[in-house]
Formats: sequence, structure tokens, C-alpha cells
Amino acid sequence: MERDACTKDGTINIYGKPAMKRKTGGWKAGMLLLVSEGLAALAFTGVEVNMVLFAKSVLRQSNAEAASTFSTWVGTLNICTLVGAFLSDTYLGRYMTCVVFQAVLVIGLVLLSLSTQVFMLEPRGCGRIGDTCNQLSPAKLATFYISIYLLALGSGAIEPALAALGADQFDEEDPAEKKSKSAFFSYYYVALNLGSLIAETLLVYIENLGKWVLAFWISTSCGLLALIFLSSGTCRYRRVRSSGNPFSRFFQVIVASVRKLKLDLPSSGEGLYGARLNDEEECARRLQHTNDFKYLDRAAVLTPSDEVLLSNKGQSPNPWHLCTVTQVEEVKCVLRLLPIWFCTIVASVVFVQVLSLFVEQGAAMNTKVSNFHIPPASMTAFDIISISTFIICYEKVLVPLYIKMTKKEPQTLTELQRIGIGMVVSIVAMIVAGLVEQRRLKYANGREQSSLNIFWQIPQYVLVGVSEAFIYVAQWEFFASQIPEGLKSFGLGLSMSSSALGSYICTIMLSLVMKVTTKNGEPGWIPPNLNEGHMDRFFFLSAALIALDLVLFIACANRFKCVELEKRDEVKETVEMP
Repeated sequence: MERDACTKDGTINIYGKPAMKRKTGGWKAGMLLLVSEGLAALAFTGVEVNMVLFAKSVLRQSNAEAASTFSTWVGTLNICTLVGAFLSDTYLGRYMTCVVFQAVLVIGLVLLSLSTQVFMLEPRGCGRIGDTCNQLSPAKLATFYISIYLLALGSGAIEPALAALGADQFDEEDPAEKKSKSAFFSYYYVALNLGSLIAETLLVYIENLGKWVLAFWISTSCGLLALIFLSSGTCRYRRVRSSGNPFSRFFQVIVASVRKLKLDLPSSGEGLYGARLNDEEECARRLQHTNDFKYLDRAAVLTPSDEVLLSNKGQSPNPWHLCTVTQVEEVKCVLRLLPIWFCTIVASVVFVQVLSLFVEQGAAMNTKVSNFHIPPASMTAFDIISISTFIICYEKVLVPLYIKMTKKEPQTLTELQRIGIGMVVSIVAMIVAGLVEQRRLKYANGREQSSLNIFWQIPQYVLVGVSEAFIYVAQWEFFASQIPEGLKSFGLGLSMSSSALGSYICTIMLSLVMKVTTKNGEPGWIPPNLNEGHMDRFFFLSAALIALDLVLFIACANRFKCVELEKRDEVKETVEMP
């Protein structure tokens, strides 16, 4: 009865003992993490969503410079997901990683709020649209960049650890909890977007009035509340033991396989070394041997010296000379994921433009509805609403409809198929954005602001939202399912970091486009006055790039082989140890 009361996936409680199902995990712990994520998203998005306007009004940057600053910052944010994933899986554990970097996020918010209040808004009342502030000194500018990059570090490092910690609260070997674990990623993304929705409506409106100080202090308060909610579940969370440095385990396989280049490989993986699981590691699930990347199997080939060492009881092999089959398969898992990961990078270019070029496009349109001016950045609310609505309706409406139309039950769309559909939708979104920009230019008539109403942007925001819901949720589920338990944070971090490189690609594209198109006295595609440029061409260029990436993704997806995990009660030793 006591064994049945414990989780079967090997998770532990705060004291390092097997986690009890009734006292740990489940939706009680999961809800605390979802609320914390929603508040943290609200805190960060309150700064992120209007960063382009802040860079133009307060830092006095041009349209292209502001978009480049934003893309680089968001890229760094997403690169920091790998930092958090590494520390989570290796040293700190998922819970401590969340606590430490949530505190870093709060410190960055406090520094940004204080610096904005004390010296950034000069003269007083500046910072509204069309009302720029004085040029900042290098020291003041450095303070601003330190604060926002602390935000990037804190927010980025939290994401994979928090998502993985939430998934840990559900026992994958319990059928009921396994279903909840799959649903957690969808609800996690909904919580993230609902927090962002509040920021993109309420806080954006406050910021557009030039009340940056008030908005930033609201964000700071939400960040502090997120830390409090996260800490309140300390005794309830289920934890996974750290599996060691993933990079050293990765390179151990590479080095060991290179050392044995001259050895013959056994057929079908027979005779390869498999270490016996000890009591502390009984939660680990063995990976079945696969025949791809066969040259790596040499790392698990037993040499005469290895057999002599293993024949002495209590002796452990040197991991730089001999690795287990599971360790080799972990490396293969990562290598299989890299082509898919690479293909999702270009698709992320679209999502970066939502908070940069889309906002700049909206600012050059008619934002007036009766006597109310719609903040251009608040149009991202349509993106958030479409994401949340789509995720909630997917399982209850779209999946049953798909099964009814295709008569395939219970099989539904795979994660890779959903990513591919998301790419197609993102192509359509970029084409629609380009057509809207052409129409905006038609109604500009030489004025800085076009007479075309900003609500013309709704279709492109909705399409981008549907694309995000398809790509991001499926990508998280796919990477989480195809990476070993001990490296789950790393897998989610790798998934999230694709957005980082997408941001950098967007920055490079903007720089190259401006460099090429500003020759011979031309203003370029994205000049300070958008009516003199051709931002529509940049949107069409993005659509073409994603279309090429989609072709590559289909080729990689067709060649991908899913990893298979052995159940613990079915594990057999590859080599019987003396």
C-alpha cells in the first residue's frame, strides 16, 4: 500500500524521499505554478510589449534601430532559456532555478522602475507618442540596458525550468496523471498568454499616456507576487534528481567513441555495455538501442581492459572510456532533434515581428475610435486571444472534428504535423501583413499617419496567434517527449531557444535589408517615415523565407525516428554484470 501511495516515475519530495501522491504534486501544485507563470508573464510583458515605443520616445532611436534593439534583446531572452535549463538539470534543480531567477527578474524590474522614475524621463512629461525625451548620457543608458538584460536573464532562465517543474507534478506512469501532464503544457501557454493579455491592454494604455513609471512599478509588483506564489508551494512540489552535467555526458560519448574508432561494432547492439540501475536511480528509464548514428555505439563497446575492471566488484568504468547504452542514446536523441530545432528557428521570425514591425505599422495607421486612441501595441491582444481560444478549443472542438472528418480514431495530428500546419499559417499571416501595408500606403496621401484604420491589422494578429498555438505548444510537447527525463529542462530550453535565433535572424535581416535598400539616395524599406518605404516587401520576404524553411522541415520530419523508452519493469541488462 505504501508503494502504491508513492509516485511511480521516481520523483521525490523536498526531503529527498519518494513523493507521496496525496501530499505532493497534482493540480494543487500545478495551479500554483500556473498562477506564478501568469504573473511573471504579466510583469515581463509590461516592459516587453512597448519596448519599441520606449526606444523611440525615450531613447530617441529610429524605427529600424528600435526594431533591432528589440530583436536583439528578445534573442538574448530566449538564449537565456538554455542557461536556466543547464543549471536546472545539472546543479540547482528545477525548483531552485525558478526561485533564483525569479528573484533576478524582480531585481531587474526594480532597477528599471527606479531609473525611469529618477532620471530617464527628462523633461518631465516626455515619453508619449511623438513627444521624445532628452538624449541620455552613456551612464544612464548603461543603467537601462543592465536592467532590461537582467529581465532577459531572469525571465528566460525561468521558462524551461518552470515548465519542466510543472510537468514533474504529474506521474507519467499513472494513466490519469499522464493525461494531465500532457494538458499542463497547453494550460501553461494559456497562463503565459493571459498574463500577457493584461499587460498588452491595461499596461500598454498606461504607457502610451507617458506614465512609464506607474506601468513599470505595476510590473514589479506582479513579479514579486509571482515569486511569492512560487515559494508558497515549496513543500508540495515533486522534484527530479539532477542527472549531472549534460555537456560532460555528451562529450564523454564523443570522446569514448573516438578512442575506439578501430573497434568492430556488434550487430543490432548486442554486447554493448549497460550499467545496472541502483536504488537511487531506479526512477530512470532505459532508452532502447537504435541503429542510427551507429559510430557512437563504439562508446559502449567493452574492451578487454574494461572487462577486467568490471570483473572487480565495486569498480566503476571511466566514463571517458566506456559509456552505457542509455548515455549513448541520450546523445542520439539530441542529434535527432537538431534538424527539427533548426527548422523552427526561421518560423520564429514571424513572432518577433508582432511586437516590433507590427507595432510600428499600427502606429502609422489611424488609431482613433470616436474620442479614444487605441495604443498600437495593444493590438497584440488579438494575438493573445486567438492563441488562448485556439488552445482551449483544440482538444474539445477541433480534434473531434478532425476524427469525424478523417475517421481516424483515436489517432490525431502528431506534434510534427501541427508544427508544419503552424508554419503554413505563419506564411499566410506574413502575406496578409504585406497586403495590409500596401493598403495602408495607398491611404497615406503624404501624411505621416495613414487614414486606414488600425483594425485592419486584426487578421494578421489572429493568424499569427493560431500559428503560435500550433507551433509552440506542439514544439514543447515534442521536445519534452523526445528527451530523457534528466534532460527535460534542457530539451524545453532547446525548444524555446529557437525563438532566440529567430530574433537574431530578424535583426540580421533588418540590417541587411536596410543596407541594401538605402543605396543611391533611396530611404530603404523601413525608414523613419514608413510612408517613404516598403515594409510590405519585408513581410513578403519573410513569407518566402518561411516557405523555404517549410520544405526543409517536411524533409526532416519525414526522416525523424521517435525515441522509445523501456518501462522500468521491462528493463533487462544489455550485459549481465558479475
